[in-house]
Amino acid sequence: MSNFAEIFYIAIKMNWQQLITNKRLGQETRHAERYDDRSEFKRDYDRLIFSAPFRRLQNKTQVFPLPGSIFVHNRLTHSLEVASVGMSLGNDVAHELIARHAELKGTLFEEIGTIVSAACLAHDLGNPPFGHSGEKAIQTFFTEGQGLQLREQVSDDFWNDVTHFDGNANAFRLLTHRFCGRRDGGFVMTYSTLASIVKYPFSSSNAKKNKFGFFSTERDKYLRIAKELGIPQMAGEENKWVRYPLVYLVEAADDICYEIMDIEDAHKLKILTFDETMQLLLAFFDDEQCRNILKRIDDEGITDENEKIVFMRARVIGILEHECVSVFVNNEEAILNGTFSGSLVDHISDVPCRAYRHCTELSRKRIYNSKPVLDVELSGYKIMETLMQVMVSAVVHPERYYSKQLIQRVSNQYDINSDNLETRLMAVVDYITGMTDIYALDVYQKINGISLPII
Repeated sequence: MSNFAEIFYIAIKMNWQQLITNKRLGQETRHAERYDDRSEFKRDYDRLIFSAPFRRLQNKTQVFPLPGSIFVHNRLTHSLEVASVGMSLGNDVAHELIARHAELKGTLFEEIGTIVSAACLAHDLGNPPFGHSGEKAIQTFFTEGQGLQLREQVSDDFWNDVTHFDGNANAFRLLTHRFCGRRDGGFVMTYSTLASIVKYPFSSSNAKKNKFGFFSTERDKYLRIAKELGIPQMAGEENKWVRYPLVYLVEAADDICYEIMDIEDAHKLKILTFDETMQLLLAFFDDEQCRNILKRIDDEGITDENEKIVFMRARVIGILEHECVSVFVNNEEAILNGTFSGSLVDHISDVPCRAYRHCTELSRKRIYNSKPVLDVELSGYKIMETLMQVMVSAVVHPERYYSKQLIQRVSNQYDINSDNLETRLMAVVDYITGMTDIYALDVYQKINGISLPII
């Protein structure tokens, strides 16, 4: 390594003692006060569980249509499962690294399982109705639809935010923005929990494939968090930061759950046969492990096909969790230096890695392009497009009679009557993205005269 590389390597290295803090956004001056015996990170977890945006996830599509006669995952059950895996990942990493670094014992580092789990609960809070279809409807409203005519009336920052609209950035906004009548700091989460959900630590001006971490309106908040935690900027990049280490664990928990649980749901919906599903899951193991799994199923008298899939799925999640912990621990230096590339799942050992990639390829072909999924995306896109059209028109022309009627429907937490056009437009995005699928459909039907309240 050259002298320059050595200097660069040392200069950006993060350290665990600074990275883990229970300081809260918006309540920095009250940092020393304590209210009960729970850790601050457990309070983050509880605050999210009891919040209205988290409850609304139960009526937001994960992949398959809902509700249905066969139970499949929605955003709420997905988030709970991701939080469970995240807790295991964080606890196991803490155990391994404390054994290597005795100075971390008895510090806040011991609580990273709770931090990761709380961040997992929050990771999908910013997703609009109808998932990626909803995101695309917001983006294209401004790039292809009626919103394009607003380009000259708004700033470059705002235009970048809305034309690249992303649920990840919206989650950070939801947690940190001071909505009308709310307290400073939004959810008032700890810095460490907030940093853990920023999967793409750069602004929309640097968006890649419409992925970025925070809107321009929340950039200063992320800067404050990054400075406090010692998260450095990428070399030569003005608006890009190194990933916060715990983001890798949140991402891994999400990667594990959405890929493997979608396979299980596809089996329940008969998109995949039992034999296809079994082969996909057993491919994560070597021959001896496969024999042991099948023997265990026989020994325990499991004859129901769904239960067999559940058993195998649990074993797959177990091995992926173990693999991701190993990757994180073995690459601790690179992660703290900001030189680790890709996700943890990208670096797991050959057998499970090949099996995971095969699941990803099959899911793209057979699940995400299946008729039930495409039907939801098409319908969801149309609903979101229509809501954006009528609500944006209302805030652009608030003096009109119909505009006034529409604006009165909006919750007073959104600053939809602001004198500033960008603020009003963002209030529309906040309002619509906060809807559940069912509520979005209800509003769509009412404003189109398809449905009337029963009098």
